[in-house]
Amino acid sequence: MLKQRVITAVVLLAVLLPALFAKPLWPFAWLSLAAASAGAWEWARLNGLRGAAAVLLGVAVLAGGALTWWSGWALQATQWPWWAAMLVWVLGGAFVLSRGVAGWPGLPAALRLVLGVLLLWLAWLALVQAKALGVNFLLSVFCLVWAADIAAYFGGRAFGRRKLAPAISPGKSWEGVWSGMLGVVVLAVLWLALDRRGLVDSASLYTRVSQQIGWLGMGVAVLFLAAMSVVGDLFESLVKRSAGAKDSSNLLPGHGGVLDRIDALLPVLPLAMALVSL
Repeated sequence: MLKQRVITAVVLLAVLLPALFAKPLWPFAWLSLAAASAGAWEWARLNGLRGAAAVLLGVAVLAGGALTWWSGWALQATQWPWWAAMLVWVLGGAFVLSRGVAGWPGLPAALRLVLGVLLLWLAWLALVQAKALGVNFLLSVFCLVWAADIAAYFGGRAFGRRKLAPAISPGKSWEGVWSGMLGVVVLAVLWLALDRRGLVDSASLYTRVSQQIGWLGMGVAVLFLAAMSVVGDLFESLVKRSAGAKDSSNLLPGHGGVLDRIDALLPVLPLAMALVSL
């Protein structure tokens, strides 16, 4: 299993890094759109579609992203999608998680499918605009999610006593959540120091937000994003448990599926863009 994970990670990095650091935006935009399309296929399967029907949902996300790109709208600075995403993730996330695993199949199938397409499209759109702001900005968002996850893992193992959502994700604890939040605050402070040295291509998420709403506001913002990364993780876990699946698919040997890798990023990307659009 470890060998599989390492090989998959190396292959993914070999594909992702050239696109990430390429000057033109289109290689990264289209590569990430392909990943979003694969995520939509996984979402369809987790919500009862099979065969051609599941493929069609993936094609729908691909077509929607392609139209957004070719129209030029993907690069336009606009605010309403980010605030719409915040409304969906904060209110909708609270609603879905409060209903639990048993409540998810009770929602209309069409609503669940449309919701998946919408969330994946919004995350892709945010990803493209974040890349347009600079590699440093995009990496600062990625690393916020990774730092929250890593700190939560080790904090939960060391101090975890109170379960966060045992029916959805038994391994998560409240102590892990607090550890993750501490981790992102430390990351933000270190990244701000890096930005001040002027060695990066663009301002990070932390610098942009602190310039707009101050240090205290920035601290609240990164804690909020860390919390929403947990919501994204729990949301995908709930959908998988409802479908009786361990992973969203086997597209990434040793790692599960695309949704397993990007679940925490789905809310964080558009919400980060909302914060820098203030």
